[in-house]
Amino acid sequence: MISSGAVCLDGSPPAYHFDKGFGDGIDNWLVYLEGGGWCETESKCKARAHSIYGSSFRKPKIFYFQGILSKTRMSNPDFYNWNRVFVRYCDGSSFTGNVKEVNPATNLYYRGARIFEVVMEDLLDKGMKYASNAILTGCSAGGLATILNCDGFRALVPSASRVKCISDSGYFIHA
Repeated sequence: MISSGAVCLDGSPPAYHFDKGFGDGIDNWLVYLEGGGWCETESKCKARAHSIYGSSFRKPKIFYFQGILSKTRMSNPDFYNWNRVFVRYCDGSSFTGNVKEVNPATNLYYRGARIFEVVMEDLLDKGMKYASNAILTGCSAGGLATILNCDGFRALVPSASRVKCISDSGYFIHA
């Protein structure tokens, strides 16, 4: 992933958690984009690069699939046996940045679009290209990323009978 330039704000590799589906959910995919706000200025992005939302090195190594990602039928009757993916957020721009050059004064990488692209390529290789059903979802900045990447996600899985995008709290109004 790093070789393609897909890196977090601090240059660390992107990350995701994957739990393989089973039973009649084996060909279905739920991809959840983590939220976490934006960094609107260089100084805020520099501070963010030293947090869990700017560096994969600072993310917890263990992730518990819960809620819509739970594999417990009782708490998640619709998706418990699907392939479930939690994509870590570490770029500060809802997976949209694609600045080629790194400013040597800040050493920040704005490469969220590349992160989204390489994670999707990896998931396609894991079997998502054969999906019967696929959902892209996320909350907050991940919800906005869901809106911004919905059409591209649909194009990635053309054989799927149903592809849906669900943005949870991904629309920001300046009020």
